[in-house]
Amino acid sequence: MPLQGVCWFLCCRQGFSLLGREYGGREEEESFELRNKDEPTCNGRGQLEVTVSQPTRPANGTPSLSGVSEKCRLMAGKSKLEDEPELLVKGWLLRNVQGGWLRQRRFWFTLSSDSLDCYSGPERDSSRLGTLVLTSLCSVLWPDKHTYKQTGYWSLTVYGRKHCYKLFTKHFNEAVHWACAVQKVIDSKAPMETPTQLLIRDIEENKFNPEVVEHIYQHNPILTYTQSPLYAPLLPFPYGSLDVTHMSSKGYISVREEAVRLFQCLQQLESAREPIPLIQGVLQTCLDLRPLRDELYCQVIKQTSVLQTQTQMQAGQTLRYWQLLTCMSCTFLPSSSVLRYLRFHLKRVQSVCVDSEVESYASFITHALEKTRCRECVPSWEEIQGLMARQEMLCTVYYPGSGSCTLGISSHTTANEVVRKIAERLGLQDSCNTFALFEQKSCCERPVAGTTIIADVITRFENLSAKEPASDSPWRLYFKLYCLLDTDSISADSIEYLFLYEQCHEMVVRGQLPVCEDDLLSLAALRLQALLGDYSPLAPCPPLEQLVPAQALEARALPPPAEPPACPSFAPALLTGALWGPKRREEQDRRLRERVREEASVLTAGVLERWKVLAGYGRADSMAAYLAIARQWSGFGCTLYEVDFYISSTGSFSQRLWLGVAASCVSLYRQGEPEALESLPITQICSYGVSDSNTFRITAGDRDLLFETTKLAEIMQLMNAYFSATQRQLGKEDCITMETTRKLRPSLLELPSHPV
Repeated sequence: MPLQGVCWFLCCRQGFSLLGREYGGREEEESFELRNKDEPTCNGRGQLEVTVSQPTRPANGTPSLSGVSEKCRLMAGKSKLEDEPELLVKGWLLRNVQGGWLRQRRFWFTLSSDSLDCYSGPERDSSRLGTLVLTSLCSVLWPDKHTYKQTGYWSLTVYGRKHCYKLFTKHFNEAVHWACAVQKVIDSKAPMETPTQLLIRDIEENKFNPEVVEHIYQHNPILTYTQSPLYAPLLPFPYGSLDVTHMSSKGYISVREEAVRLFQCLQQLESAREPIPLIQGVLQTCLDLRPLRDELYCQVIKQTSVLQTQTQMQAGQTLRYWQLLTCMSCTFLPSSSVLRYLRFHLKRVQSVCVDSEVESYASFITHALEKTRCRECVPSWEEIQGLMARQEMLCTVYYPGSGSCTLGISSHTTANEVVRKIAERLGLQDSCNTFALFEQKSCCERPVAGTTIIADVITRFENLSAKEPASDSPWRLYFKLYCLLDTDSISADSIEYLFLYEQCHEMVVRGQLPVCEDDLLSLAALRLQALLGDYSPLAPCPPLEQLVPAQALEARALPPPAEPPACPSFAPALLTGALWGPKRREEQDRRLRERVREEASVLTAGVLERWKVLAGYGRADSMAAYLAIARQWSGFGCTLYEVDFYISSTGSFSQRLWLGVAASCVSLYRQGEPEALESLPITQICSYGVSDSNTFRITAGDRDLLFETTKLAEIMQLMNAYFSATQRQLGKEDCITMETTRKLRPSLLELPSHPV
């Protein structure tokens, strides 16, 4: 008995008795926890059992806490105005009422340091019609113009645990005065703690005393698995739906109600034939509503907690919860306090549980928590299947030359790690140039930042394919050259040389290699020779758009600009445009298509004639000749971005140009012209940065160059990579500074996927 008494004292050293805690003041309190309806009420409990008293549900549906004194209940109509303490604010306000022909009625409201009370009038003997006890979890919805335009009244809404007062007044200042006063009272209240939080704290303090911890678990069923529903969250959340108004478009309501819904989903997970959609839905809710992450962890920890007396069969019932906890641990982390509780829970399970599979899940989760960063997307179907089996998933990465590489990745693998693995497989780890991963579809591609989690990219691809099921070219990961620091030292028999050749051809087809038409025909013929060998009339020749840029074909087909005709009188011109405008445009489009077909035939004939001349050229010779023509352009090796160049000296005039970013300089080109308008060496650039959401600034000496572009992130990422390489070569860590302003501090975007 003395030992048992000491244990009880340690468990209950807080001296908690919910009956003495002011969770709801004079309101009838609803428990934060849950109770099995079939569990009998025991009046002889010690203090620890009283702490976790569960709500009972009588026939009329009103929840009550066993042992709560009747003095704490709200007795409407019995209290008089003269019994109230010192009032902070008082006055007449309108309030919605149910029943009758009046939608709103006027009542006398008083605000004290503890509650917002409603009376029938200001007289001393007026009856109190209602009370809203104010705690730290209450919230206020301030007046807004939308309600005023609809009703003609300024409104404020006060959310309490069981009541919601929506009050109206015709005066804006009066509504704001009431809202400020109520909010001040709420802010003055001490933060509320739920019994679950108090028990977690006690477990933390007694974690080195296993007997006390097991005693806490044994006498507090709220900490262990249950099949009963949850009536309120395990953690405190504000009343009302103020914190999720921006998420209402996704169907969310208040966080408190969403927390209860989460537990319902967890219970459905036990018997679900296909658990993956439910798991994805739960994870998506917590990614959207950050406060629910701690709540979900507490709920799943509760449902996976076992007692020493549990059998292996009882522990096996929680397998689905362990699978969900595995997915959670690879998607987002809880707060520090809940994370400590989770780690203690995992250690306890490994020491208590007799189920080897559960022990394996606990060990897997423990290691995952060390690597997890918050994900951008919910794990994909394939990833969840792998996590449920504690296995890696396969990822296929393509590279120039129609090659591909398949490797295993986890939920924590980043683009840097994938690039490093592929470079080692292809023997590119010693290259002077750098490589990166790209998201690619047809001619559209964008670089993947080095710290990006590849599993998030795969999830995005899965979501995009669901929206475009009929797409012929799905999104894929592509490995290619990123920063061309040294193109002359690349061996002609290496795979890196093939990368350079293929990426040069991509630039030609996109129209980003400005060469004359004669060189375009030669490049197309060399491409055919490298792909198909010597000319043959039976060879499967690829389409013309895969050999020459579409812009070149359109330029040949468009007629030269003619002198504008004399302007006819207004009325005949209007009548002619109305009657013949659509038909004329259709006729012009038809003629343009015919000219494009004719010019395509002419170009194809020219390419075939040059292809015949190349008989005897091998693949290596054709590739070398192709690159020799491309190297004649002074900007060879740079990456081109379409920008609008802002010229302030000419009166806010902008011109559409190409911005070329290379290892040695940043250049400006007119589209299609080989000569640069201006070239800034890397060493002369003082700073670069973001001026606003779409404006990029480069400062060189006393000059500021401004560009508007939709590729801002890609330009920043590539310039960071080149400047990092320059700093390494020059050995200067402070040669480049990021430009910042007081109004906007641009974030330094990530370096490419391969260290430079």
